[in-house]
Amino acid sequence: MTGERRTYRLAAVIGDPVGHSRSPMLHGHWLARYAISGAYVPLHVRAPDLAETLRLLPRIGFVGVNVTLPHKEAALALASRATPRARRIGAANTLTFAADGSIDADNTDAEGFLSSLRSACPGWRPGEAPASVLGAGGAARAIVDALLEAGVPELRLLNRSPARAEEVAQHYGPRVRPLPWSAAPESLSQAGLLVNATSLGMAGQPPLDIALDGLPTASPVCDIVYVPLETPLLAAARARGNPVVDGLGMLLHQAVPGFERWFGRRPEVDEALRAAVLAP
Repeated sequence: MTGERRTYRLAAVIGDPVGHSRSPMLHGHWLARYAISGAYVPLHVRAPDLAETLRLLPRIGFVGVNVTLPHKEAALALASRATPRARRIGAANTLTFAADGSIDADNTDAEGFLSSLRSACPGWRPGEAPASVLGAGGAARAIVDALLEAGVPELRLLNRSPARAEEVAQHYGPRVRPLPWSAAPESLSQAGLLVNATSLGMAGQPPLDIALDGLPTASPVCDIVYVPLETPLLAAARARGNPVVDGLGMLLHQAVPGFERWFGRRPEVDEALRAAVLAP
């Protein structure tokens, strides 16, 4: 581009650990696809160094970062401004640096989950039946937020530590119904959606042991785990005829808003992107 100055933009994913993250492959695919001058890199940042890292990154050309465990809550606390959604969830996974070095925080996990679900199951109608969600951690809070905003009439929340589920229910109000983990089979009766928002079933983690007998076969089953891509839960759901949504879709869709803010183009989530992220 003769006579035109091109701006090289930098973004990153920060976490501890961060070597497992597939976000660099994801954003790298989009940067190459759209011929954007920039880079997206992994940065291993320990908790004591988080505040100083976020102060320095804008000074050396970074326009934003994704935040992964264990920094999402701390990132929200360090932000100059935050979206109402990030405040409700209590965590931030997407930070954008303003020209003056101030930080705008958002939580795009909620949007990513909902976009993935709607893309895979366009016939899903949130207002028609309760949803059952397993887990009450950070990812579960984002999913609860998304489902309530979408119009789910009742959300049955189950967690191995009942106090965590009670805390989420108190935060979001009467549409969230906390239940003991032992009530999982009953919670599926007439449920219009089942979501595993725990790490159970992930490679190296204990299995998720839940019988799907009471779940209507038309109801989607979602798992936020994407290693393996088809968890035992999804395999069991597929075998009985339920629509299934793997965890990779949430990862891909949650990245869209950050990429658009940082690099100026709204990217597309498609099969080519999935293949790139899944490549060895």
